[in-house]
Amino acid sequence: MKGKILIVDDEPNIVFMLSHRLKQSGYEVASCYRGNDVIPLALKEKIDIIILDLMLPETDGIQICKQLKSNNKLKNIPIIILSAKILSPQEKEKALSMANAYIKKPFKSEKLINIIDKLVSN
Repeated sequence: MKGKILIVDDEPNIVFMLSHRLKQSGYEVASCYRGNDVIPLALKEKIDIIILDLMLPETDGIQICKQLKSNNKLKNIPIIILSAKILSPQEKEKALSMANAYIKKPFKSEKLINIIDKLVSN
């Protein structure tokens, strides 16, 4: 396995499609659908990268980024924001200050896999 990816998205179809594509590319996958599940799952599993939607039940993606970056055990995990939310330039800058990449939905899985491969190889 190349690494373990945590997919955080409240859309089951996105999670299913991404999980399938990532497994085909040699990654192990964990997933959750609610914002409040991210930190406990990331602490329990050895996660190499987090793919994070911004619009989630309970806790939004920006708050999750803040929580991840303030946790000494999790702060170095690369984050890829994958969202349909239209961000203002200021919101996008804020998101990218905490994340390694921002990809807008709909997206091409090849682009996402390329970003993941680069992050894992660093």
